[in-house]
Amino acid sequence: MSGHSKWATTKHKKAAIDAKRGKLFAKLIKNIEIAAKMGGPDPAGNPTLYDAIQKAKKQSVPNKNIDSAVKRGGGLESGGVDYETIMYEAYGPQGVALLVECLTDNRNRAAMEVRTAVTRNGGTMADPGSVSRLFTRKGVVVVEKNQERGGKPWEIGEDDILEATLDAGAEEVSDLGDGFEIQSEAADVVAVRTALQAAGIDYDSAEVQFVATLDIPVAETDVAGKVFRLVDAVDDLDDVQNVFTNADIPDEVLDAIEA
Repeated sequence: MSGHSKWATTKHKKAAIDAKRGKLFAKLIKNIEIAAKMGGPDPAGNPTLYDAIQKAKKQSVPNKNIDSAVKRGGGLESGGVDYETIMYEAYGPQGVALLVECLTDNRNRAAMEVRTAVTRNGGTMADPGSVSRLFTRKGVVVVEKNQERGGKPWEIGEDDILEATLDAGAEEVSDLGDGFEIQSEAADVVAVRTALQAAGIDYDSAEVQFVATLDIPVAETDVAGKVFRLVDAVDDLDDVQNVFTNADIPDEVLDAIEA
């Protein structure tokens, strides 16, 4: 059951840095708008919206911004934008695969910006389907280890996670250092999240992501640095919501890059 997903750890750390820079706010708001548009503005009857709101709150997005996004997406307030989801595929250094998920109101702009960011940072655009076949849609729930129970500090262990979520569909638990990532079938993500809540375990995020089925080991620091520069350049684009990659970077290389 247990694994250690290098890219999961990296994404987790990067999200924390992005949150400090305020870069996540726009993406989180956009997620809320789309979820409200697709499933309605009531979080009680729209699990995707519920989780989008929870993720935004965890990152300290102001409640008024969240409420406005729900109303815009649900058609209760003017100013909503008609976004569409587009996936772009690319290869980076050492054949690392990138799957780029965009939410955009301008397909031509998104395509041009993604292509420019990829080619300027050592990558090449890939034919549709050549990269996406290396990934599968999975439910991904992230849980922090240090929590409280009954007003007292409580360090969540892997056994606590497994006991709470195995029957709900959890397939793999990865140690992120300061938390755990729980993978399941995409259809089981709400069940896993609900099972954690029932066990009194708080969660950071619950969403469907693309997870690599075949990792590419990247053991050289300079190559890993180039991969990060490429991912960062694409991820910084306004239309890009997520970048998924199959780069498997060892801890010592991660530490060297951070240093």
